[in-house]
Amino acid sequence: MAEKGKKIFDISLFTRLLHYIKPYRTVFVISLFCVIGLALFGAFRPYVLREAIDVKIANKEYNGFVLYMLIMLALLVLEVVSQLLFIYYASWLGQSVVRDIRVKLFKHMLKFKMTYFDKSSVGVLITRAVTDMERIADIFGQGLFMIFSDVLKMLVVAGFMAFINIKLSLIVFITMPIVLFATKIFQKYMKRAFEDVRTEVSNLNSFVQERVTGMKILQLFTREDTEYKNFKKINERHKKGWLKTVWYNSIFFPIAEFLASLTMAMVILVGGFDAISENPDTTLGDLISFTMFIPMLFRPLNQIANKFNTLQMGMVAADRVFKVLDTTSNIDDSGTIEANHFKGNISFKNVRFSYIKEEEVLKGISFHVEAGETVAIVGATGAGKSTIINLLNRFYDINSGTIEVDDTDIKNMTLSSLRSQIAVVLQDVFLFADTILNNITLNNDAITEEDVVNAAKAIGIHEFISSLPDGYHYNVKERGVMLSSGQRQLISFLRAYVTNPSILILDEATSSVDSYSEQLIQDATDKITKGRTSIVIAHRLATIQQADKIIVMEAGEIVEIGTHKTLLEKETGYYKNLYEVQFLKAEEV
Repeated sequence: MAEKGKKIFDISLFTRLLHYIKPYRTVFVISLFCVIGLALFGAFRPYVLREAIDVKIANKEYNGFVLYMLIMLALLVLEVVSQLLFIYYASWLGQSVVRDIRVKLFKHMLKFKMTYFDKSSVGVLITRAVTDMERIADIFGQGLFMIFSDVLKMLVVAGFMAFINIKLSLIVFITMPIVLFATKIFQKYMKRAFEDVRTEVSNLNSFVQERVTGMKILQLFTREDTEYKNFKKINERHKKGWLKTVWYNSIFFPIAEFLASLTMAMVILVGGFDAISENPDTTLGDLISFTMFIPMLFRPLNQIANKFNTLQMGMVAADRVFKVLDTTSNIDDSGTIEANHFKGNISFKNVRFSYIKEEEVLKGISFHVEAGETVAIVGATGAGKSTIINLLNRFYDINSGTIEVDDTDIKNMTLSSLRSQIAVVLQDVFLFADTILNNITLNNDAITEEDVVNAAKAIGIHEFISSLPDGYHYNVKERGVMLSSGQRQLISFLRAYVTNPSILILDEATSSVDSYSEQLIQDATDKITKGRTSIVIAHRLATIQQADKIIVMEAGEIVEIGTHKTLLEKETGYYKNLYEVQFLKAEEV
């Protein structure tokens, strides 16, 4: 048996996809009846025409001829109505199924560990959630039902042909195995081609997304020509992938059309000679009906191949989407304790952690933070400072040891309640393309505009926000490009403050802001850290001199703990060395 990824059609994958139809059984049945109607009404018309020719026209009988024409018109109308209903309901069904899968996929992705996003391409994930979903919708709108309709129409047409004239039918049926064999080969190669196309589409999306996001860096370092050349290479591979599918189509469809035309010619030749013989078995009605039946038999066969292309593209897309859905990269959220409010005691006990297996970032660190304390963590880049924050929020699971808040292991708490009690202000502020108000509340109905305004006044940034066009309803555009870095930081700070957290974390929050914004943040920090457990990560040691405790880290280990004053008293201390280096640089400036 071929490997799963190499099967021409994966039944188990298709069965799983059909599972999402269950909530829409009624629409599915309606679509199915429309498909049956398309096959039956279309196949009956040539038969009625044959009867009209042989019974009425050949015998020159006017009586009843109009009735045959009215029957053909009624069949045509029924076929059109069936097609209209099919197009609407099949498309509705496809979009409804895709909506459900997309919602499930996005919900699943929201719970992934940060590790998953660290290793995954944003462009690829966007492709899964958007482009691949549309291909899945095509399975129902253009693939599944149309294939069923075409197969049914072929069977009905073949039955009528055999019933009307077995001799002419045999001529048609002889060429069918050749077309079926060609179709099978065509489907096999198209399956491989579409897998290549989907891969190149993902690569293209990922490349463009990253370069557009990092356009400023490309232009700063004059890498436009290099990235242009790289894009041309990726785009060329994408083109070649699609051209492969075009090449297969350009071979198959002309062959299929040639066989259909050749069959038509043979039927007319043999049937014509028989019809003008002395004892004919073939009537004029037979010949005319067969000229209608043959396209109805061969065209669906060609369409099946074409619709199978659509079906296969959808199946390839479904396989990729289900792989994301099957990914088990979630943080264990089996905790049962609802953390309504923290006193703020934090304990790390012999915590070890690594982003990459066997490359420890934290090497058995232990420390304790008393409720209400302001604790600063300092150290060189890569020392493990931000990792501590990530672990406290359970963005990653530790390798060993325990992390406790108020003497309770954070693994025993529900993720939502744990994170709702911790507010983090990061150095790299992310703002959505939305209003300032929505960026602060993140659409939390529990936080009113009045709450936001009062919080802004309390920390001294209401005037800044009010000065903007539309004030709190000012749209900051994608990633907050309409604001300066200092202004974005202030918005982020207010976003953390308005939630009234039990624990406040400032991760390099003032490292990239101007002196005016820094002073605003420093004033606000003094207000909201009072009586609240706060952890401050900073490179600039001048901002943490008033901290109750300073934890000094180096290479994943804690090397010193103490106050600013006590740490400076150590003649060869790590902190003292850091402070003196920064002090000398400041003096030079």
